[in-house]
Amino acid sequence: MLRCLLLVPVKVLLSLSMVVSNSVMAGAITFNTAMPVAEGEFIFRQQLRWLQSSDDPSEADRDMRVIVAISVLGYGVNSKLAIFGILPYVDKTLEMNSTGMEIKRDNQGQGDATIFARYTLWQDDAKGRTFRLSGIGGFTAPTGDDNKKDGFGPLPPSMQNGSGAWDWTGGIVATYQTLGYQLDGQFSYRDNREANNFEAGDEIRLDLSWQYRLWPRKLTGGVPGFFYGVLEANYLHQDKNYMGGQNDHNSGGDTVWLSPGVQYVTKRWVLEAVVQKPISQNLNGSALKNDQIVTTSFRMNF
Repeated sequence: MLRCLLLVPVKVLLSLSMVVSNSVMAGAITFNTAMPVAEGEFIFRQQLRWLQSSDDPSEADRDMRVIVAISVLGYGVNSKLAIFGILPYVDKTLEMNSTGMEIKRDNQGQGDATIFARYTLWQDDAKGRTFRLSGIGGFTAPTGDDNKKDGFGPLPPSMQNGSGAWDWTGGIVATYQTLGYQLDGQFSYRDNREANNFEAGDEIRLDLSWQYRLWPRKLTGGVPGFFYGVLEANYLHQDKNYMGGQNDHNSGGDTVWLSPGVQYVTKRWVLEAVVQKPISQNLNGSALKNDQIVTTSFRMNF
C-alpha cells in the first residue's frame, strides 16, 4: 500500500507547484502549517516528545517528567481541504515531597484523540514562491482514562491520561514558501470544557517558524535530500483552572519558548528535531514551571 520511498533530485524544487502537489516539505515542527495535502494522499507523522518540569516555586519540590508518542494521520480530501486525526500515548511520572516523605506517582496509557480539519481560505502562487492562508477547527474527544488511581488515591488531573471532556479548538495558519526558506505562523484558541468537577483553563497560542535551507546552498545537481535549520517561537497563555467550584490560583499564566531545530527533507519523508526552551514564564502562584521540551519526528506521505 505504501509507495516506495524515493530519493529526490534537485530539479523537483525548480517547480514549486510540483513541490506543493506531490512532495513532503520543510515545515513547522511544533505546530501546523498551511501547506495542502495532495488530493487522495495521506500524510503520516510520528512524534516523540520529552517534557521536563522541575522548576517548583512551592516547597513540594515537584519534578514532573512526561513522554508522549503522538501519531498523526492526515488525508487530502481535495486541493483545499485536509482532515487530520491525532492519537497520543502518554507516560507521566511525578516525584514530590509531601510532609517530609518522598512520593512518586506515575501513569501510562492512551490519551485523548483529536480530529480537526484545515481548509485553504486564500492562496497566491508565483514563480519560485507560494503563500497559503488556512482556517483550522476541530475537537478533542475523551478517549483517555480520566479516573485512574494509585496507592495514594485518585491521580490529580495533570497526571490523568485524558481530561474526560469534549474540548474544541480553532485558529488561522499561514505559510509563505520559497525555494530557499519557509515561514509559518499560527494563531489558535482552545476551549477546554468541564469534567469530573475540573476544567482546565482555556488556551491562546501564537506560533512562528522559520526554516532555512542550509544544504545544498545552490540547486545544481541531484542530491538525496535537503538539510534545513529551523528556528521557532511559541507563546502560550492559559487561563486559571477551575476546580471544586472556584478558580485555582496556582495555575495558568504565560510562557514563551524559543525553539531551535533541524530537518532533513526528501521527496517522500522528513526527519526532524527541535528543543523548546522557555525564555519567559509568568505563571500564577506556585504553578510548576517547564524546563524544556525535546521533540523528534518522522513524517512521510503515501
